Amino acid sequence: MFPARVRAGAPLALVILALSGCSSLWGCTDTTAKRGEAGVRVQVEDTSGQPLGVTAEVVDWRLEPHPQVPSRGDRVHFHYHFDGLDEASGTHGPAVDACAVDKERVALGCQTVYSSQAFGPDDPHTGDDWLAVEHPEQVAGVLLIPNDQSYHGRTCEQDIKDGGGPHPPETPRTGDQL
Repeated sequence: MFPARVRAGAPLALVILALSGCSSLWGCTDTTAKRGEAGVRVQVEDTSGQPLGVTAEVVDWRLEPHPQVPSRGDRVHFHYHFDGLDEASGTHGPAVDACAVDKERVALGCQTVYSSQAFGPDDPHTGDDWLAVEHPEQVAGVLLIPNDQSYHGRTCEQDIKDGGGPHPPETPRTGDQL
């Protein structure tokens, strides 16, 4: 069989591999979905680019001071609607990034809006939110990005054994072209 020295050194070799950051031992791989095409009305898609059967839409938007902090000037107040939600959508349901953009479709400010936060009095799938932007006078519209942002699993860096897999793209930053 195996000499005693080889058997004694095998556990040490595994420890060295684990400590060296050799992720191939666990096969952990992170992937990031490609950012979908932003629009006023989008089909929400999973990290594989497959539609979830849910549509998200910006119903309207306007510039106005936020009622709780009017001294901070105009902000972008927008209403959104999710269509196609059902019990299978999960506790939080899908979420998309909403971005105020200028006439060139450059992001001026973005944040994630969750379908579970939509609970309008007339329609339980309609909600509103506010975007703070540095130059509100440049806002030409509000767009949604179709990638579902509701679930961010652990990365390989966070958990080499149970992490990895597909992740949604990062929320756009100010200055990103949409």
